[in-house]
Amino acid sequence: MSARLEVDLTSGVPAYEQIRTQVVAHVAAGRLQTGDRLPTIRALATDLGLAPGTVARAFRELELAGVVLTRRRSGTVIADGAPVPVDAARAAAIAYARAARAAGLSDEAALDLVRGALLD
Repeated sequence: MSARLEVDLTSGVPAYEQIRTQVVAHVAAGRLQTGDRLPTIRALATDLGLAPGTVARAFRELELAGVVLTRRRSGTVIADGAPVPVDAARAAAIAYARAARAAGLSDEAALDLVRGALLD
């Protein structure tokens, strides 16, 4: 897998949700594409220092959302037609992320602003 996943164990966001969100973000950004293989549950759990059940939950949720497919022999891959944001929203998200970083905001602070805006 070319896209990197990281988990912040001090975050209030559950580890499985951090994994799920990052995979969706990598798909939306084009860093993960149809057919790209994710690491095995055990390998990713070991790399991230998590229990395999935590990674398995993230993969189940990704599969339910249509982002990945799990096949016995080929493992877990990005699904054909995985849901991605429309181009205009994607471009706006990229521009916002760049502006937030340029302003010195942490990722969590930038996300808090987005969450607040979604409440309007």
